[in-house]
Amino acid sequence: MTKLRLAIVGAGPAGIYAADLLVKAERKFDVSIDLFEQLPAPYGLVRYGVAPDHPRIKGIITALREVLDSGVIRFFGNVRYGVDITLDDLKKHYNAVIFSTGAIRDASLEIPGIDLEGSYGAADFVSWFDGHPDVPRTWPLEAQSVAVIGNGNVALDISRILAKHADDLLPTEIPSNVYDGLKASPVTDVHVFGRRGPAQVKFTPLELRELGEMNDVDMIVHDEDFDLDEASKAAIASNKQVFVINKVLNQWRERPVGQASRRLHLHFWAKPLEVVGDENGRVAAIRFERTEPDGAGSVRGTGEIREIPIQAIYRAVGYFGSPLDGIPFDEQHGVIPNHEGQVLDDHNDVLPGVYATGWIKRGPVGLIGHTKSDAMETVSHVINDQANWWAPAAPEESAVPELLQSRGVEYTDIEGWHKLDEHELALGAADAHPRVRVKVVPRDEMVRVSRA
Repeated sequence: MTKLRLAIVGAGPAGIYAADLLVKAERKFDVSIDLFEQLPAPYGLVRYGVAPDHPRIKGIITALREVLDSGVIRFFGNVRYGVDITLDDLKKHYNAVIFSTGAIRDASLEIPGIDLEGSYGAADFVSWFDGHPDVPRTWPLEAQSVAVIGNGNVALDISRILAKHADDLLPTEIPSNVYDGLKASPVTDVHVFGRRGPAQVKFTPLELRELGEMNDVDMIVHDEDFDLDEASKAAIASNKQVFVINKVLNQWRERPVGQASRRLHLHFWAKPLEVVGDENGRVAAIRFERTEPDGAGSVRGTGEIREIPIQAIYRAVGYFGSPLDGIPFDEQHGVIPNHEGQVLDDHNDVLPGVYATGWIKRGPVGLIGHTKSDAMETVSHVINDQANWWAPAAPEESAVPELLQSRGVEYTDIEGWHKLDEHELALGAADAHPRVRVKVVPRDEMVRVSRA
């Protein structure tokens, strides 16, 4: 039987889960898999999109590592699709490709003033505090009062990092420059805004509980937000997750406040209308409208306008995918158009040999665990579509490393990731404040350690 060659572009959970499923389906066909990643290290948003004080969520890396260490998947890190390797290259060396490039841009928020100085996207801030190699190493933490727009887990993550005392992050893998920046932050108040009510939030009970466990931070919730309509009461009664969230929020309502040096305010039924600027073009306040249930599952404005002084604002209203060279792209939704993972062309016909999985396939919805079932759907089509795959001119496994070397690409491999991993763990153990790891941040240093 001729060995089939498969490429996967993107080595986050989506790509690694897809590779694992394909390997386990090997009894149906003989396949070799190459995993390409633009960063020198694998794991995508698990490494660069999860807050450093989330060790329980980062535990998923253990499962992902077992897949990479199985010895049947090759990893090519520090390889940029569309630059170092192209769609024509993939067609020459593989029978098919799965794109699992995720969604790493911030979705837009179209309100006046959102582009003022002091307005930031959540994705950029997360990349900074997670030590992403391709973002600046400084962040302007100068505001005493900050607004965060959004009621999902990312909004809670960045709110927690902004409000938390830097010393309480020392046991984590927080990069040193991030600790120094947060340590110097003058923040006293973080305001989180959501246009719906407390029974309609998108964050999970775990995230919410962690928010309330911060040291020396008062949780401020407002009684006026808990005059619940019948739909909210029904959700609390029928959905365990909503029940727990409601319970936690009501516990916070009973807490004494006023003793802590910092405060985190949750504003429900609050629709952002405008970011107000000062005479220098900097963020000075947020103007919002109180909302109420409209009886049809959404909200409507009440006409009551309020304003809170702030000096910085973060939008956490979702992530958005990026277009890929030579691949159809839905600009409205930020995804690759597809049918159950089979990529569709401009005429809505299946594009032979091209697949998608993860957030670039379905948008940034669901938790990391949902990515596995999503990959199963795509992989089932991959397995059944072999008759429509490409016929590569040079399928030899040696051809791709030779190609990358000929182009001067300093790619990293699994062994190199092990070297970098061990190096970071050693840095953490030797730190003045011993921690799990200290991330190597500069890309060139990551590559140097990996290729040593």
